[in-house]
Amino acid sequence: MQVTDQTFEKDVIEKSKEIPVIIDCWAEWCGPCLVLGPVIEKVVEEFKEKVILAKLNVDENPNKSREYDISAIPAVKIFKDGKVVDEFIGIIPEDSIRKWIQKNL
Repeated sequence: MQVTDQTFEKDVIEKSKEIPVIIDCWAEWCGPCLVLGPVIEKVVEEFKEKVILAKLNVDENPNKSREYDISAIPAVKIFKDGKVVDEFIGIIPEDSIRKWIQKNL
C-alpha cells in the first residue's frame, strides 16, 4: 500500500492500533531502496494478516519524512498502537528482516 502525507494518519497511525504496520521509506533515485523493496515485500508476505506493509516515497511526502526524522533511506519503521516501536536504516539480509518482524509482532 502506498501512503502519503495526507493518508498517513488513517493508513499507518490508526491502522497500527489494529495490526502492526511496517513503513518502508524510499525514493525512486535510491539504489539501496530499490534493492530492499522487493525483499521486504517478500518477507512481509510470509506474515499475512499479522502485519501490513506501507510504502512512503520521501520525495513526494516531505511532511511525514520530517516528522519522523527520516534523514537516510531506506528507512524502515514498525508502528504499533500509533507509535514507532522499532526501526532500521539501510539494507539488511532477508533473514534479519524476518527476525526483526517476528521480534516486533
